[in-house]
Amino acid sequence: MSTQIQQGARILLVDDDASLLKLLAIRIESKGYQVTTSESALAALQLLKSHVFEVVITDLRMDEIDGMALHRRLQSRYPALPVIMMTAHGSIPDAVEATKQGIFAFITKPVDKDELFDSLAKAIDINGLNGDVRSPNSDIVTRSGTMLHLLEQVKLLGPTHVNVLISGASGTGKELLANAIHQHSLVCDGPFVAINCGAVPGELLESELFGHKKGAFTGAVKDHQGLFQQAQGGTLFLDEIGDMPLNLQVKLLRVLQEKTIRPVGFQKELPIDVRIVSATHKNLLEAIAEQQFREDLYYRLNVVNLKLPGLKERREDISLLAQHFSSMIAKRMGQDQKQFTTDAMYALVRYDWPGNIRQLQNVVEQVVAFSPSEVISVNLVESALNMNETHIEPLSLNDAKKEFERDYVINTLKMASGNVAEGAKLAKRNRSDFYKLIKKHNIDVDAIL
Repeated sequence: MSTQIQQGARILLVDDDASLLKLLAIRIESKGYQVTTSESALAALQLLKSHVFEVVITDLRMDEIDGMALHRRLQSRYPALPVIMMTAHGSIPDAVEATKQGIFAFITKPVDKDELFDSLAKAIDINGLNGDVRSPNSDIVTRSGTMLHLLEQVKLLGPTHVNVLISGASGTGKELLANAIHQHSLVCDGPFVAINCGAVPGELLESELFGHKKGAFTGAVKDHQGLFQQAQGGTLFLDEIGDMPLNLQVKLLRVLQEKTIRPVGFQKELPIDVRIVSATHKNLLEAIAEQQFREDLYYRLNVVNLKLPGLKERREDISLLAQHFSSMIAKRMGQDQKQFTTDAMYALVRYDWPGNIRQLQNVVEQVVAFSPSEVISVNLVESALNMNETHIEPLSLNDAKKEFERDYVINTLKMASGNVAEGAKLAKRNRSDFYKLIKKHNIDVDAIL
């Protein structure tokens, strides 16, 4: 994160020593941070009801409510808000307990300014500048500006009933986004039915989608209601639509045009009323050029395209998601939630996550299972990342070239502050060719700024 962004961060400073409070505030403001002060934990809690802060710095020993009690209240209300604890009575037991409770950093008085500024910078680097956000009517947990922009689009699209195509790498949460579209739609009271088109053999996919009549083929021992019928009055999510066989693409196109289906073995058409959301990790325009995907079906499905960013493009969500997964595991196991040390969380945030959110969840599951204590160490995280990395299938040369080209265009646009003409100059390409690259990779220029 740039120094300029760091300096815009809002800090809440809590200490019942008025003179020290003023001195620390001046010191922190000298680095460009915005500082709000409070002389008690109760006053701090009131401030948090109407103000957003990136970090809370609090004294440990205070009257009425001490720093640890304040942290417990903050954890229940603002779980993603990092807390730096100061104490004039520093001891190893205090520091250990603070780490167990999820305190971001533990600093002894007199405060060493370099240690304080290092802790502040790391807290903001890990947690970003936005508060914890869970989109209403969805299970998506995020504070990423890109994701929040995407969720605003979801709210607008929900009631429209248009077909939506979600594009993004594997593990980025395409089904969660599809479910969010459903929850914001006019058919939210109806069923949400999902199928991965790449996980079902081609010869069975037709029956899964459209259903079949008893005796229609060998093994059809009874009538089977297909997913279109199961999703009647709701949403059908077709994941990895790019893996659907061409012969089925023709039949799906007819369903979208006629709003009817014909189960295998049936003689008549059945009317359907289903919202279609589809998703793919493939570049369907390239698949069309290679005659692996029908162009007419593409335009039927891709009335609106939503592009999900990879996890490395939303690093501010990594710590939030890691804590979320750790909390889920604790609830499932009936145990107290295990906390990551600051260095352990920093290691997660700096990793590039080629397997995206799915890989992060796997790593969190692993380190929680292997941690012998209430605290997850950086060594355990680094070991899990190394082990996990060996199981990731490497990109093909073509996919690697595409990924490099897309990252290059995005970074060039960022350097040009979103000005396409300026970006074309930096890339030493004419404007028309640069526009084609932006369109080819489905890059939302506004979203990357």
